[in-house]
Amino acid sequence: MGCSYRDLVAWQKAVRFVSEIYRVTATFPRDELYGLVSQLRRAAVSIPSNIAEGQGRLTEGEFRQFLGHARGSLFEVETQLHIANELGFISARQLQRTVRLSTEVGMLVNGLLGSDLSRTAKPSKN
Repeated sequence: MGCSYRDLVAWQKAVRFVSEIYRVTATFPRDELYGLVSQLRRAAVSIPSNIAEGQGRLTEGEFRQFLGHARGSLFEVETQLHIANELGFISARQLQRTVRLSTEVGMLVNGLLGSDLSRTAKPSKN
């Protein structure tokens, strides 16, 4: 049997990244609750969710597709963090810290995309 999504370092780091996004957005103006706060949180939650969903799929191709979704959500979060900084909702230091975490998650996701995913014991289509 293959490893669980919970065993993937990319998923573990992505979950920690979500926690950081929740902490950072807790200080946003209240009138952004249904705007940028909601967008950032949903996109961040999408990252580990897509890693997990992909791991649960039956083929390597499906796993790669969901890793691609996770990567796209990561870029969405980074863009929204830059917007938050431009609007003065987060400091340059907060931006730097969260983008560094995002980069770490991205490198792990890219590593999964570039690795031999057959080790995850997904059934092959023969």
